[in-house]
Amino acid sequence: MKEIKVLGAGLAGCEAAWQIANRGIKVRLIEMKPLKKTPAHKSDGFAELVCSNSLKAARIDSAAGLLKEEMRRFNSVCLDAAAECSVAAGGALAVDRDIFSSLITEKIKAHPNIEIENRVVTEIPDDGITVIATGPLTDGELAEKIKELSGGENLSFYDAAAPIVTAESIDMSKAFYASRYDKGTDDYINCYMNKEEYTSFHKELVNAESAPLKEFDKPLTVYEGCMPIEVLAKRGEDSIRFGPLKPVGLKDPRTGHRPWAAVQLRRENAEGSLFNIVGFQTNLKFPEQKRVFSMIPGLENAEFMRYGVMHRNTFINSPKLLNRDLSLKKNKNIFFAGQISGVEGYMESAASGIIAGINAVARLRDEEPTVLPDISMIGALLGYITDERVEKFQPMGANFGILPALTEKIKDKKERYAALSNRSLEWFSANIKKEL
Repeated sequence: MKEIKVLGAGLAGCEAAWQIANRGIKVRLIEMKPLKKTPAHKSDGFAELVCSNSLKAARIDSAAGLLKEEMRRFNSVCLDAAAECSVAAGGALAVDRDIFSSLITEKIKAHPNIEIENRVVTEIPDDGITVIATGPLTDGELAEKIKELSGGENLSFYDAAAPIVTAESIDMSKAFYASRYDKGTDDYINCYMNKEEYTSFHKELVNAESAPLKEFDKPLTVYEGCMPIEVLAKRGEDSIRFGPLKPVGLKDPRTGHRPWAAVQLRRENAEGSLFNIVGFQTNLKFPEQKRVFSMIPGLENAEFMRYGVMHRNTFINSPKLLNRDLSLKKNKNIFFAGQISGVEGYMESAASGIIAGINAVARLRDEEPTVLPDISMIGALLGYITDERVEKFQPMGANFGILPALTEKIKDKKERYAALSNRSLEWFSANIKKEL
C-alpha cells in the first residue's frame, strides 16, 4: 500500500496524519523529538503547546470559535483532545497542555495506519507525497533545503508584522486617501497629527509596556531591519517623525499645509477591507497596542483584526509558492501546513493540517482537491495566504476581516459576526458530511 509522509508532529502534522490515516492511507509521521528539541519545546509529546494554553474564543460568533467549529466538521483530533482536557477559562477554550499533548500523542500512536519514525529530517523526500509541517522554528539543514525548494528568497525567519485594522472602522472624517507629492493611485490612507497630538502619542508610545521576549526570540533585539516602533521612538522625540510618520510630500486638506506628522495605512488585501499601519511592527502587549494606537486620529474606534507581532517564525512566501490546496506550485506532491505555511496561531495551524492532509490523499488518488469557499473561515484564511495579489506577505490568523462582506449591511458588530458565522456553517451543513 502506498504511504504519505508527514514531517513534524506538531498540531498541523498530527491533524494531517489523522486525516490521511482515517481515509485508509498509510502515514509515515517523521518527528525529531525526543532526539532533538527546538529551544521552545520541553516535552517529548506531540502537539506541544509552547506558549499559551488557550485555543482562543469558544463562541461560534467569533472568528476563533467559527474556525474551531469548522474544524469539528472534519473530526479534528486536536479539538477532540481539547474537549477531554478543557479547563475553566471564561469564554475561551483552554486546555491542560500536558494532558492535551498526551491525548493526541496516544491517539496518533494508536492509529493502525500511522507509523512513527523518530529522526532529524535533513532532506525533503523526493519520492511520493509529503506534507511539510515542521513548524515556526524550522532551522538547520532542513531550513536550507526548504529555502532551495522555495526559490532562495522566499523563506523568512522572523515575523515582524504591523497591526491590521478594518477599513470600515477608520474614521475618514479625520483621515484621507493620498499619496506623497500627489503621485500614485492614492492607495494609502493618511492619518494626520498636529504637534500636540504627536507629542501626546509619542509620550504614551515610549512608556507603553512591551511583551517579554522568550529566549528563542532574543535575536530580535538586534534585528535592525524591522525595528519596533516603540524602540525607534525611544531614540528621540522626532525619531519616528523622521521615520514612519514623516509628513514629507503630504498636505493636510483641512489646513492646506503639511501636517506635523502622518501615520499611513496601506491596503492589506486586494479587496481593500483591511489596512495595516505602515512601519508599526511592534513588541507591545496587545492591550497596549489598542490603547496607544487608538490615539492616532481616525483610529479612535479602529477594529484590530491582528495586532503587531515580532517573534522568531520560519515561514514561506505562500502567495508566491502555494496552490490553494496547499501544494507547492513547482511540485504538487509536496504540501505545506502549519505556521511554516503562513498561518498564525494554534488552531489556524491545525486547520491547515486538516486541509493539507485531505488534499494529500486527493493527490494520491488523483481526485479533485478540497478547496473551501471564502465564506468559510478556513477557506478565507487559506485563500488569503495563497492569494497572489498579496504584497509583502506576513502570516495571518483567523479574523472576520478576511471574509467577504455580507450582501446585507449589518451595523451591529455582534450581529454581523453571527451572520458571517451562520453563513459559513450553513454551507458546511449542506456540503460537508461528517463521516470520519
